[in-house]
Amino acid sequence: MNCYDRRDLGLLLLRLGTGGVLAAHGAQKLFGWFGGGGIEGTGQFMESIGYAPGRTSATLAGLAEAGGGTLLALGLATPAAGAAAAGAMAGASAVHAPNGFFNQEGGFEYAASLGLTAAGLAVTGPGRLSLDHVLGHAANRNWMLPVAFAAIGAGTAVMLGARSRRLRKAREGEQEALFE
Repeated sequence: MNCYDRRDLGLLLLRLGTGGVLAAHGAQKLFGWFGGGGIEGTGQFMESIGYAPGRTSATLAGLAEAGGGTLLALGLATPAAGAAAAGAMAGASAVHAPNGFFNQEGGFEYAASLGLTAAGLAVTGPGRLSLDHVLGHAANRNWMLPVAFAAIGAGTAVMLGARSRRLRKAREGEQEALFE
């Protein structure tokens, strides 16, 4: 290839595929597109699996997926985009983890694959076939990677901890009701 090498083309394909899938899932949550529940339906679902408040959780997950996915596909603000998408997929993985690894059993395989790919793209960078490259990497500096992952990691840890406490409290309430 002339000015672009195989690595740049490979990164473009990874960004377009992963970013496109994430953006579509986010659009389901935010707008109800592609058979999704929109904010209202997704919010109700989020409440039912321990993410509260549901509408806020649906909005944050939708923005992380749609926004992070779109930015990854474009190769723009790659550290923040990859970190946001990875954080959203950590939340999705937590929901599916009790079902084991494999997706056909409802496991976390799919969410983990998307999250790890997004994280890998954030670390590797978007390649030369990207808006980050065109813009001189103004939103893709080395220092942005640890900052983005620290911020998203902290937020994800808080969210998962709160969900875990809600689920534990709900289980305890169910057990108490059995003995009454």
